[in-house]
Amino acid sequence: MKKRRHKLILDLIEQYDIGTQEELLAMLKEKGCDVTQATVSRDVKELRLLKTQGANGIYKYTVEKAKDNGYTDMFDALFQTAMTKVDYAGNICVIKCSPGLAGAACATIDAMNVSEVVGTIAGDDTIFMLCRTTDEAHGVAEALNRMMIR
Repeated sequence: MKKRRHKLILDLIEQYDIGTQEELLAMLKEKGCDVTQATVSRDVKELRLLKTQGANGIYKYTVEKAKDNGYTDMFDALFQTAMTKVDYAGNICVIKCSPGLAGAACATIDAMNVSEVVGTIAGDDTIFMLCRTTDEAHGVAEALNRMMIR
């Protein structure tokens, strides 16, 4: 339901100059998607929609463009040097790091905004990463282990 609504929102802002959440809410309702203003507000935040000035001078929602912020390179470098072991139990991933490097690795993970990750906390050499489900934790742990092998 949420994924479908997000796709509809992205399609609407691509087709129309929508400048307010109220306009977006009205268009969603026109398309048969009955949601509240609070839901639209959360969707705007989750989709990272920006307001940009159009050619006509009126502000409208647009999708944030992907930019090379260096986090991918930083993340790869940290995996090669800092991370030593990744495992999971239930919906929590545990990432072991070289002493003193867990904080930097954790900050990098947070900056990547991985959708499966609810939050992280780091000590000196360990990161706890809370995922939404056991399956997501398993998938994240497998992906992290593959990255360490590279």
